Amino acid sequence: MSTELERAIRRVVEGTRHWSPARWSSRAEAMHALVQALADLTADAEGRPRRAVPRLPSDLHLPDQLQVIALDLARVELTEARYAAAEAAIRTARDALF
Repeated sequence: MSTELERAIRRVVEGTRHWSPARWSSRAEAMHALVQALADLTADAEGRPRRAVPRLPSDLHLPDQLQVIALDLARVELTEARYAAAEAAIRTARDALF
């Protein structure tokens, strides 16, 4: 994964880590959609079947969940199309979150 992609994910993680449950109430779906999109891209790159990423009991854990998925994504080689899809997913999430 490129440094730019890592930086973009880090910005989302750090920008949301301090949020309260009230702030997450209208934004949690967007973050979970980003986590799922990156998990799907990782599975595709590894040639594994896609699996649903579980929703954790508290939305406060979404930044941690994104960080873990980003570590998985960093281990795989992304094609240009998958890289572009990851960038688009992050951009869409940022627009919805911030």
